Amino acid sequence: AFAPPHSSTSYQSTSLLEAEAHSRGDFISHAAIAIAATSVAVIPLQPANARGRATLEAAYDRYTPRIIDGGKFFKGQLYGAIAKGDWKSIETATAEPPKKSNKDRTLADGGIAKRAAQAGGFSDSRVLSAMDLFAATFSESSISPKTKAMQAEVAKLREVVQEMNKAARIAQGEEKAGGGLFGVGGKTPSKTELTSEVKDLYMKGGNAFNQYVYAANDGLPVQLNKLPFL
Repeated sequence: AFAPPHSSTSYQSTSLLEAEAHSRGDFISHAAIAIAATSVAVIPLQPANARGRATLEAAYDRYTPRIIDGGKFFKGQLYGAIAKGDWKSIETATAEPPKKSNKDRTLADGGIAKRAAQAGGFSDSRVLSAMDLFAATFSESSISPKTKAMQAEVAKLREVVQEMNKAARIAQGEEKAGGGLFGVGGKTPSKTELTSEVKDLYMKGGNAFNQYVYAANDGLPVQLNKLPFL
């Protein structure tokens, strides 16, 4: 649904596929306007070996399945929930798992796998933490430009996820507006305003995900499959 970043130093995103526009109605019209107005700089990156090829391959095998699954969820289920105004599904998709319990601490991995399975389909615990960790493998004794570029996009996605979750809870009356996206002391936004904000957040998140993928794929060893764009 999103156009991949160009290989030049800057690019402008294009609208979503026309075939999807016929079936996704007003959301796509809004998305097309948002994309057309967005311009993102791409910094050429130097290849990094991630502390050795063996380490990179191990990190790739460990983290990229979660990243790829997250992208599919973002493009599919999360898109559908936003298009339908399904606030509960948006909240669930971006929710963090319950806090670590004493039982979790007795598990070999400290309950990481169990809690990740309880996290939303595009949550920090399930997707963004894996993106951060994979980005870190492209650095050695100091943080490389490639790692910085990738983690900068994760930071944008983290803000998107948090604000989407907040909007969903406000829409359901589970939280009052205040601070961050909706301003301190402002009136509670209408469902229409919340819907508009979430659609804008979706476009921002999609572009950030594609920028992350562009950076990750740059200089990736040929034996590793490149990560797919949205």
